[in-house]
Amino acid sequence: MAALSFGIKTAPQHTTYDAMLAVWKEADATPVFEHAWLFDHFAPIFSDVNGPCLEGWTLLSAFAAQTNRIRLGLMVTGNTYRHPAVLAKMAATVDVISNGRLDLGIGAAWNEYEHTSMGIPLYQPGERIRRFGEACEIIKRLFTQPLTDFDGRYYQLKEARCEPKPVQKPYPPFVIGGSGEQLTLKIVAQYADVWNFAGGPVDMFEKKVAVLHDHCATVGRDPNEIRLSVQLAVNYDDVDATIRSVQEFVDSGATHIVLNLRYPYPEGIVTRLAEQVIPRIRS
Repeated sequence: MAALSFGIKTAPQHTTYDAMLAVWKEADATPVFEHAWLFDHFAPIFSDVNGPCLEGWTLLSAFAAQTNRIRLGLMVTGNTYRHPAVLAKMAATVDVISNGRLDLGIGAAWNEYEHTSMGIPLYQPGERIRRFGEACEIIKRLFTQPLTDFDGRYYQLKEARCEPKPVQKPYPPFVIGGSGEQLTLKIVAQYADVWNFAGGPVDMFEKKVAVLHDHCATVGRDPNEIRLSVQLAVNYDDVDATIRSVQEFVDSGATHIVLNLRYPYPEGIVTRLAEQVIPRIRS
């Protein structure tokens, strides 16, 4: 079993740039935290849609320039929002800025309001996920080849370049979010270094892991090469409840733990988690 790794997430909605940056700098200075995350949405989700929401990749670039150690990424990029060749260029740039600290979080996308309001096509689930599969292959090729030709069902490239390449070789780890059993988890088996569970109870997580293992067998991939990730909200008022929620997923095989922090962030919350929560999680 892989060693446990802990990260924080500050969804850039209903918050401020300065408040998030303070949390990220605190996490960067706290060695027990290995990764930090934003999300990829253009308006708030699961809350008042009228509130503020900063764009994920530009914000990530700013945080990459103002941190030194912690790995960073979006949990997760919506593939439909950008052409995959453009996304590859953006990701390579952030990896250069961060000196090789990017984890490339990516998924098929799902938010109906964002697509409708901004005139972005929201394809039917099957097409959306097939497009996502092509995107993963395109990005991988752009990261590793001088020139990329691609003649897919949905995307076509001709002598496409991505220079400079990412600092990380052969490319930044792919962190894939989503839990669709027939298509998404097959793409996870093919491309992911980390799989992020879309959310739900522990028994659902265990079921999805079993399906992922079946897909790994089909494509000839060792499932132990894929780290299992979960996002869990921090209860600021009940440390023990936070520990219990993390521990039950760790007991079921999760090793990549993302602690979701909601604004307003309590003073010193990162240090508090490092001292009061993480030491009590048993691997």
